[in-house]
Amino acid sequence: MKRKSASITGKLLPFAAVAGVLLVWQIVTGLGLIPKYLLPSPLDVGRAFVSDFPLLMEHARVTLIEAFLGLFCGIVVGFLIACLMDRFEPLYLAAYPLIILTQTIPTVAIAPLLVLWFGYEMMPKILLVILTTFFPITVSLLTGFRSADEDLIRLLTSMGAGRGQIFRIVKCPQALPHFFGSLRISVSYAIVAAVISEWLGGFGGLGVYMTRVKKSFSFDKMFAVIFLISAISLLLMKLVDILQKKCMPWEEKG
Repeated sequence: MKRKSASITGKLLPFAAVAGVLLVWQIVTGLGLIPKYLLPSPLDVGRAFVSDFPLLMEHARVTLIEAFLGLFCGIVVGFLIACLMDRFEPLYLAAYPLIILTQTIPTVAIAPLLVLWFGYEMMPKILLVILTTFFPITVSLLTGFRSADEDLIRLLTSMGAGRGQIFRIVKCPQALPHFFGSLRISVSYAIVAAVISEWLGGFGGLGVYMTRVKKSFSFDKMFAVIFLISAISLLLMKLVDILQKKCMPWEEKG
């Protein structure tokens, strides 16, 4: 009974913390301690969200398409690179430092170049999402492949199993926790990368919407789209948790 009560309390605490922050925020803005043109109240943000809801959903659709296409390609690229690096040691030694180097370049520095090279359509947005998401996927999968049970691999090898069978039976299942851990990071990175690329030019998307409302000093709408981006990221991370439970039912039983 105590464990159940502690579990319920643990689930309610984050909501209570968020509610507390919103309450303090409302009080501070309501009393005029901070001017509303600098920090709109949560109620103002809520009204802006409701009034612009159809427009927000239209822009969100564009951002989600870019994010999902880029994320899918990032997963495919990350998986292929991780497999090749796990299979060929010289490739691992040569490519791993280069992959690390790609992550030292700021996203905001790459985005203008992609827009310059590929225009204002979806292509540069998708490419930026790929560049942002493939790294955690690659590194996590490679870590999972290389941490596979060596005793089990030797056992299967002695039974005549080939590389493909060992990869399918041992390495892939043992790399799944690493993969889903990186996927949680990548889904949020995908949304952020898509929005950042939209800031620099485009015809639709939440980043384009943010640029437009910023120019009109509509900070209530700015906060509304920020909350929407956060909500989308949290929802996608929750969907990854559900997918992990479906793909790894043995963890639930354990």
